Amino acid sequence: MRAEHPVRKNSIDWEVDMGIIGWIVLGLIAGAIAKAVLPGRQGGGWLMTLLLGVVGALVGGFIGSAIFGIGLEEFWSIQTWLVAILGAILVLAIYGFVTRGSRSRA
Repeated sequence: MRAEHPVRKNSIDWEVDMGIIGWIVLGLIAGAIAKAVLPGRQGGGWLMTLLLGVVGALVGGFIGSAIFGIGLEEFWSIQTWLVAILGAILVLAIYGFVTRGSRSRA
């Protein structure tokens, strides 16, 4: 039986962790761009917008790969950024539509 080399295992874990951090950063930036692009005033403030941007980037990647066969490929790919931003815009628009009625009653 052959044991795994600990340095090799740690380097693989480091790449996975950096990938997750990269996608979170991508989602945060996509959320900020979506907030700037969408007209009107969305509720929830910047923190909610940025969190919805992360969700939107994932949703955009999922929809893009399911419908068009494109998704979140590499961090610096223009395709990745467009899919993430469009997903963030979609999620922010849905969030604004769902919460619009709750703000007017308060």
